[in-house]
Amino acid sequence: MDIHIVGGGLAGSEAAWQLVKRGHKVIIHEIKKIRKSPVHKSDYFAELVCSNSLKSMDLKNAEGLLKEEMKLFNSIILTCALENRVPAGKALAVDREEFSKCVTEKLLNTGLVEIKEEEVQRPGDDGIWIIATGPTTDGELAKWLSDVSGGMFNFFDAVAPIVSAESIDMNICYVADRYGVGTGDYINCPMEKEEYEAFWQALVSAEVIEMEDFDRKLLFERCQPIEEIARSGRDAMRYGPLRPVGLINPKTGREPYAVVQLRKENAEGSMYNLVGFQTRLKWGEQLKVIRMIPGLQNAEILRYGVMHRNSYIDSPKVLDRFLRLKVNPNIFLAGQITGVEGYVESAMTGLYVGLNVSRLIEGKEMLEFPKKTICGALIDYITTAQDLKPMYANFGLLHAGKNREKASEQALNEMKKFVEEMKLNGEF
Repeated sequence: MDIHIVGGGLAGSEAAWQLVKRGHKVIIHEIKKIRKSPVHKSDYFAELVCSNSLKSMDLKNAEGLLKEEMKLFNSIILTCALENRVPAGKALAVDREEFSKCVTEKLLNTGLVEIKEEEVQRPGDDGIWIIATGPTTDGELAKWLSDVSGGMFNFFDAVAPIVSAESIDMNICYVADRYGVGTGDYINCPMEKEEYEAFWQALVSAEVIEMEDFDRKLLFERCQPIEEIARSGRDAMRYGPLRPVGLINPKTGREPYAVVQLRKENAEGSMYNLVGFQTRLKWGEQLKVIRMIPGLQNAEILRYGVMHRNSYIDSPKVLDRFLRLKVNPNIFLAGQITGVEGYVESAMTGLYVGLNVSRLIEGKEMLEFPKKTICGALIDYITTAQDLKPMYANFGLLHAGKNREKASEQALNEMKKFVEEMKLNGEF
């Protein structure tokens, strides 16, 4: 039976990996060489769009726990991320191009992946289909998804700009990690009060790119455009992405009034992205506003920020606990289209679907992740929530209370036990 994966993003790549490493051939249908979405640029699989950070590695953080659980399944996304890591303190940030290249090469080197460069308008009637086209799914496939799911939900997401390292004035900027924790992974652009006030005024006055049906209520909380944060209050940025706490400027010996942080975009350190600067400003306005930031007065923008609409389905209504369409058990969904939010969360759903499709093909009973793990809790949420909203890994899903370290340890032990049982049964 043929296994078709529609979309070679994080979820599709992870699903493919879990299948091929168990000896199953897969067909990946990928449209990018024919037509790219507004936010995609590369032809490689697993392209990172909004940020090059896969967030925290700390086990006291739910994002760190998610990664540790996925490592137990030899996740290709985490393997390639760790192999192409760039310094970012406790966060797992990667060289975007090398990371995607790594995922692509590892999959193709198995000899079990066939690529079909085409647009899929709807799944076929034969074989198993995994729809992993992501939140920017459009065209006929989006119409089909909307029909089978009773309509899709939407929210708006944004991408931060990237600047050339050579254009950063290090006579003004300084290297430091918050509270000195890290290895000097961030460049900091300090602002005094007058500079911040002028920057804030320019930002809230700048022209934005109009989007059809744009609604501020549909902005995803973790990716609020910087101009929307600024509009919520004069000091909102200083308590958000521009907070200066713990970032002593060695040139003055004190904390600045506000700080814009820059994080490496690639291993060579030739590109830096503006942390927390997702935006939908017009490009000319972006250049003007960014060049008001101390140290970026000559900034060369290598990629401008953009905004895009994200879509997801009403998973509790249309998917079973294995992320399979209730009306068609041969069609699975994976990735952000299911209602998870975040790179690693998206990959995790692909891992889960790939594992279970493998078992389905082999005539074995499909498995649920334990609900006391962060992976299991996320799957449980998106398939049972009364009012589904995009959800990322968080300890609230585990009802952890204040003792997050204990909750993390218990969840990881649950997943280790789950994997060990699979190994004992010869199923891993």
